[in-house]
Formats: sequence, C-alpha cells, structure tokens
Amino acid sequence: MKQRLFCIAAVGILLMAGSAGGQSGPVMLDPRLDVRPVVTGLVTPTTLAFVGPGDFLVLEKNTGRVQRVVNGAVHSTALDLAVNSGSERGLLGIALHPDFPVNPGVYLYWTESTTGADTNVLSATPLLGNRVDRYVWDGATLTHDRNLIRLRAIQEDAGQPPRGNHDGGVIAFGLDRKLYIFVGDVGRRGHLQNLPCGPTAMCPGPTVPDDQFGGPEPDDAHLTGAILRLNDDGTTPADNPFFSEGGNVAKIYSYGHRNSFGMAVDPISGSVWLQENGDDSFSELNRIEPGMNGGWIQIMGPVSRVAQYKEIETTFGGRNLQQLRWPPQNIADTPEEARARLFMLPGARYSDPEFSWKWEVAPGGIGFVNGRGLGPQFAGDLFMGAATPVLQGGYLFHFNVTGNRRSIGVDDPRLEDRVADNLAKHEITESESLLIGRNFGVVTDIETGPNGNLFVVSLTRGAVYEIFAP
Repeated sequence: MKQRLFCIAAVGILLMAGSAGGQSGPVMLDPRLDVRPVVTGLVTPTTLAFVGPGDFLVLEKNTGRVQRVVNGAVHSTALDLAVNSGSERGLLGIALHPDFPVNPGVYLYWTESTTGADTNVLSATPLLGNRVDRYVWDGATLTHDRNLIRLRAIQEDAGQPPRGNHDGGVIAFGLDRKLYIFVGDVGRRGHLQNLPCGPTAMCPGPTVPDDQFGGPEPDDAHLTGAILRLNDDGTTPADNPFFSEGGNVAKIYSYGHRNSFGMAVDPISGSVWLQENGDDSFSELNRIEPGMNGGWIQIMGPVSRVAQYKEIETTFGGRNLQQLRWPPQNIADTPEEARARLFMLPGARYSDPEFSWKWEVAPGGIGFVNGRGLGPQFAGDLFMGAATPVLQGGYLFHFNVTGNRRSIGVDDPRLEDRVADNLAKHEITESESLLIGRNFGVVTDIETGPNGNLFVVSLTRGAVYEIFAP
C-alpha cells in the first residue's frame, strides 16, 4: 500500500510540508538567470494570481486562507475557507476572470470540510466535496458569488483504507475566455479511465459498478480524470468537443488522465498543456487537443512503450497502480491491444505525450514565460517544477516550445524520441540538459508576473520565489 511520505499516489505532493527545509535555497543553473525570495512564512502555499503590480493573492492548502501579499509581505487575509486538507485536498487552484479587474471575478478550486472548520480527517467531506466557486474581489476581500461545479472528493472502497488523493485542482482561463478545470481520477475506474465495463479485466462483459455510489459512467459522482471546459458562469460552451453528447460528457475537454498538479495555457498559441503523474512509470508532458483521450489507465507514456509500462508496474513498488481493483497485470501486451481497449467517445482521439520520462520523476506546477522579461531567449518557454524534493532538492526543468508551438525542442540527441530513458524512479538520466534550477522543494505553481519575471510557489518551503535576469 503506497502511503509512504514521499510516495502518495506515486508523488506524495501535499503531505511533505517542511521536508525540504534542511536544504540550501533555490539555485538557478543558467548564468543568465537568478532567483530571490519574494515572500516566506506561508503555510503550504499552492497557487497565486496577481491583482496588481507587486500585489498578489496566494492560496494556502491546509489553512484555507487566501493571503494577500503586497510588496513582499503578507498584507491581509482576503478569505478563510473551512477546508478538508487530508492528503492532496485543500485550497488548490485560483484563476482571475479574463476581464479582471473590470470584472472582479476570482475563481477558486477547493475541498470543503463538513465540520465547519479546517480538518484533515478524510471522511469529513461531502461525496462531491471538490468544488469550483466564483468570488468577487472588492480590493480587500473576497465575497462568495456562486458555485460553478461540484466534483468527487470521497474515496471509499470496500476493504481498503480511505484516501484523499488525485484531486487535481488546477484551473485556468484560456485565451478563448473559457475556464479549464482539471480533476484527477480520484481513484475511480470507469469510462473516463478507459474501463468501459468498470473496474474489471473482463470487457466486453458484464458492467461492474465503480463503487457503492454507482458508475462507471461519468455521472456526478464519477466525473473524474478529465479537463472540463466551462463558461465563466458555469454553463457549458456549445463548442465543447462532446457537447452533443449532453450531460456531464458535454463539459469534458479531454479525459483519460490520472492526476496532475500543473496545467498552463500557452500565451502565444492558446494551447492547454498538462503535466501528468504516473505511478512508478512514465511521467508525461501533454499538449491537450480538444477531445483528447490521454490513455490512462490502459496507456502511460507513448503507446509504443506499453510493454515497458507493464514491466515496471508489475515488478516495482506497490504493483497495484495506486488501487486494488484493476491490477497492472491487466495492462495490454502490445500497442495494438492497448489502443483497442480505449473507451472512445464520438470524435475522441488518442495522442501520445509531447515528452515523457520512462520512470516517474513526479512533475509539479508548470508555467509559461509570457513576454521577454527574462530575455528573448526564454520568451514563450515552459518551466516545470517538481512534486517532491527527492530529485535535485526539487528540480526546475526548462523546455523550449518549438516555433509551431506544438512540440518540445531538444538539443540532446538522446531525447530525439522525446522520452528520457532514466534509470530509476526520481532519477535524471537523459534529462540533465533540461535542468535549469534546483532546491525549489515542492513546486505547485509557476506564473509570469506583471514585471515579466517568473514567480515560483514552493509548498514545502512556504515561499514564493522570483526568477529574474540580473
């Protein structure tokens, strides 16, 4: 049962506050860049949003507080929510309305507590305890306006301990002015996890309910492992890829995802990018296409590597793909067999990741450099942090997104296949050339600030750092 300190859901992101405290501070490895702290002393910070120059809101996962930071110091608490922070739950994601501040909407993804106070007791949340709400910013505080959607939180399965991971929680407005919401698979095993008959190896065959709440179809309790795309008021856009299917499926932009702590919108092309965490194998970086099926649980990494996926998951670690009802022995033996097992909604398509690692390296927050504030050589590039400090004290990887904004450029000939064949879990072989920073701890968000610099949120260090060109 994988509930070790550094490996909850293969990543162990949000139970490690303070675990990086004994290491030296963040360091940039490119001489053209430097890093400095902006604010410290935060409690498990997750994501931030700038409301003005030198003025941003930052979320605290475990306290439920939205803290306002002005000129490098905590100025005030804009909101304090009663959150369930057990495992990977809590106050997780923030996005400002595209017309902010003219439209003062601030959107939050959080897990509610049923106790009226903050708690980490896994059972103390509603079934649909993950929620996205719109708040109104008046320049000092946030006031609740409306709920947009409620999503699965409870993980209760017969014969297993309760869990609270794979909640996702990253949200972002696209250049199309639509709100993108990532929710992890929450341990579910149904249609959206490419198991059309539910948690069983025998398909076609009898349909097995996902759990005591129903499924495996994506009803309210099983709308998981997906990027959802909504209008700013919570309604469903008519141009969504599966809109004609109706119901919850109409809200889906992509599906077949395991879990992620990082989603970002390319400021040049408008494409949505998502990192995806594997269990013990195949961390991914994906450019999301409308109607994409990411392949989980049948495929992780390129489909051509499915035999390696199966080999690692059946011989290493817990050997249960973070759950017990669909063991890794059920993984297909060939790419053709894996593709044939995918649950394809009308018009859906499978896409390999743009980049991946053979063994899990636990990606965290990702973000684009918007503009030339770090110098023209970094404009439009993508940075990725770590969801554990095990590798390089919390690595920072740097990717050049090629001119067509559709793929990752590489200089190392070993990476021409866009797979880093590292030698073990949390090991860097073949991705050394991507390393641009270390000792950032657990990175939960990366954002370009109004000054053009890159701001990095470190959950374990309780800090926000600024990357700049000296």
